[in-house]
Amino acid sequence: MARVIAVHSFRGGTGKSNITANMAALLAAEGRRVGVVDTDLQTPGIHTLFGLGTSRMTRSLNDYLWGKCHIRQTAHDVTPPLYGDCTGRLFLVPASLKLGEIAWVLREGYDISLLHEGFPRLAKELELDVLLLDTHPGLNEETLFSITMSDVLAVILRPDQQDYQATSVTVDVARNLAVSRLLLVVNKTPPACDFAEVKTRVERTYNCEVAAVLPHSDEMLGLASNGLFALRFPDHQVTTTLKQVAHTLMA
Repeated sequence: MARVIAVHSFRGGTGKSNITANMAALLAAEGRRVGVVDTDLQTPGIHTLFGLGTSRMTRSLNDYLWGKCHIRQTAHDVTPPLYGDCTGRLFLVPASLKLGEIAWVLREGYDISLLHEGFPRLAKELELDVLLLDTHPGLNEETLFSITMSDVLAVILRPDQQDYQATSVTVDVARNLAVSRLLLVVNKTPPACDFAEVKTRVERTYNCEVAAVLPHSDEMLGLASNGLFALRFPDHQVTTTLKQVAHTLMA
């Protein structure tokens, strides 16, 4: 049975989608079959990191939710060609980037129970080892569903007072929903900070394990979502730490 990992942040701009995409690539590079679902129907974007343009996006999660296709038909094989003989595979279920379809979701909504049926079916048919859910920032129906069905919830935050306050809401909700395992990841930490002190402070604040404290990276910023950082910079400290986070989430 596939492990389901929801990756969430209460505020935008934390690097949540970048972390999700790169962990997915790293796990696939180790031979795992990995699925990623963009459940951020209002502001989709993770497809960009995998180089999946609108011309290749034949089906989206929206099509499944509106009964236009089977959930399996929404999965795009985005396995990067840099793996050589690696047996791992990487599949992405994108959310539609079409303005009309985004507006339709906001206006009409959809049957949330279809996600409950679709995700396990997707994992089974693709023979996935892990399914990563990239959530919409904040709290809405899709986010709450993603949290409740996950085996592990990873909450991303920055070492910023607004993020500290906002993350407490997510942590409280996760505990009320009895999430099996909750981990925090501190991202975009300035090099001048004492990383050990940041980790200790965050763990004490939320009484929750911090899986990693990731540094701010000029290289990540310069890449500007044009590809997967972990494959472009395999020896970078960020890549090494992301690999550790991925292993922690799978443990």
